[in-house]
Amino acid sequence: MPKLFEIKFPGECKTLPEGFWSAVDVWIKKPHVVNKRLCGVKETESRDVGREAVLSLLEEPDLAQDVLSFMTCCRNTPENTHEKETPWVSSVRTFIPKVNNYGTNLHKEVILKDFGRQQVTFLPFEEDSEGKVSLKRGNIYQFQLLHQDCEEWSLELHVLASDLWFSDGVAYPRLPWLSSDLLPKLVRWATECKSSEFRSTLSLLPVEKYSVMYQTLKEKYKAMVKVWPEVTDPEKFVYEDVAIATYLLVLWEEERVEKGLTEKQSFVDLGCGNGLLVHILANEGHPGKGIDVRRRKIWDMFGPQTLLEEKAITPSESFLFPDTDWLIGNHSDELTPWIPVIAARSSYSCRYFVLPCCFFDFFAKYQRRHCKKSQYKEYIDFITEVSAVSGFNTEEDCLRIPSTKRVCLVGKSRNYQISDEAEAEERRAHYIQSRQKAPKATVQRSDIRSDGNCCHGEGDPDRTPDSSWGVGFQPRDKVETVRNCAALPRDFVNGVVLQVANVILGMNEEDGGGSSSDWNRGGSLSVNEAAGLMKQETLQLLKKECGGLQTLLKNNHQVFRVEGGRVYIRDWRDRKASRVDTKRKPLAPGALKTRACWFYDHHPQRCPLQAELCAFAHGPDELRPSTKPLKKMRHNAFI
Repeated sequence: MPKLFEIKFPGECKTLPEGFWSAVDVWIKKPHVVNKRLCGVKETESRDVGREAVLSLLEEPDLAQDVLSFMTCCRNTPENTHEKETPWVSSVRTFIPKVNNYGTNLHKEVILKDFGRQQVTFLPFEEDSEGKVSLKRGNIYQFQLLHQDCEEWSLELHVLASDLWFSDGVAYPRLPWLSSDLLPKLVRWATECKSSEFRSTLSLLPVEKYSVMYQTLKEKYKAMVKVWPEVTDPEKFVYEDVAIATYLLVLWEEERVEKGLTEKQSFVDLGCGNGLLVHILANEGHPGKGIDVRRRKIWDMFGPQTLLEEKAITPSESFLFPDTDWLIGNHSDELTPWIPVIAARSSYSCRYFVLPCCFFDFFAKYQRRHCKKSQYKEYIDFITEVSAVSGFNTEEDCLRIPSTKRVCLVGKSRNYQISDEAEAEERRAHYIQSRQKAPKATVQRSDIRSDGNCCHGEGDPDRTPDSSWGVGFQPRDKVETVRNCAALPRDFVNGVVLQVANVILGMNEEDGGGSSSDWNRGGSLSVNEAAGLMKQETLQLLKKECGGLQTLLKNNHQVFRVEGGRVYIRDWRDRKASRVDTKRKPLAPGALKTRACWFYDHHPQRCPLQAELCAFAHGPDELRPSTKPLKKMRHNAFI
């Protein structure tokens, strides 16, 4: 058996062998999480196949025999397990690259799972436009889980013909990448064996359509990055809105096909912010507008075809949209729970898309109730509940955007018939009333419509809900309050940073600190332990001005690494901690050096990097004036 690489599992692994198959499924179904050149894969349904079916895939007899020997030569087979050959579970995946000009051939893989031998084999092949198939013999590989004794597990990578391996940097990775990057990730995933709280990305859309449209829109609107007039990060916001627009355009295209619609759907973006999403959707032929409480500088750049209104939105009869197909809530903050309600009350045919971010209830900040869930998962479940009570069949999906808040909710259809509108509205009204806390926000039942059109009881059936159904709702201020470390005195921030850093650096090995033989990284503190170091008035000032101590520590990225609720000293030699390549090259003359190196000035052993490798100034002689925003340093070991 041509073994290329082996890695042992740490300690006793109670997640195995089930965890191995969970990890394999991540690589099969979501290879883009480690191969950033891929948008995703399209997988056919799994089925059982026997030896003859595999032979039929391989036209050359010698190749067929080599592949079968490769798959069945196994030193992990228990006695008598394979006296009668068990079938393999077969599936085929088609790679969907991010780039549109990758070529006309489809790059595919036959995947054969052998649960008896605890192994999975990948047979790559290409298929041209005429359906002709060519197997990539040199790129056939296999992962096998080995249980050597009662406690020790290992994972092996096998390759049929490593000397013939071919890499194109997209569908076919470099062979060393499989062993150095992918294999350790499979081990980690198998050990953790954690299932996500949320759906897989783009689960409601055909990924191949999304990929093609995203590349088209990215090319079309990438110039916005260079002329972005806002203080926000242009790359993040432009490409995030391009991705959200892509999602909606594909979703709406699929809806038109499903329902036989000819006209493009109309929309209103509630809390549209910079308005770029509205601009893209309108440019792509969808009639609509955006509304936000505060005008942005960039609005003037879009032109008259992009309709944007500066207006405070209050849930009431003034903000119903009976002629609109879709309502959008893209990081809509305090409007988020209201959007399913507004859509439901606008018309029976109105649908919605919402991407929750900050946690708001109808009339105040959302209060946690389930400590066993993450706060984000709990809030998504709350908005899902609001949607269901509002009358929608709710679907959840996960977007592919550069944000930690990526889960969206879609309401495309109702869970009741139009003839039951009165009962549906009564449920909405009762639910909203139950969420009110302050007495001044209480809404009388007589003020709320039971049928979505008239007052509870008798009334004019053509009237819309009374303006009082949003009483107690507080729209955001027109002037945005800046709450970050920039509002705090620099000496105050420096003092807090130094206080926390000194405690972490003072930890010895018994306290969980680092070895004194190396550059001292100290130990770690939980955020609560770090807060315990501060005076009460310091904590109050931090909460008022920048959201709290954790925000300040995260903002001081040069010094600290905050992960899992714990604070560490950042070691810029560490690839994972510094988010850049460990094989550093000297910086170009005059590059960076616009801020002083905290470690050079304050660490007992100074900075662990040489001056020419450090992005920060070692002493006042190196300090340079800042001239432009810094670009993020990236690393990709796949190619």
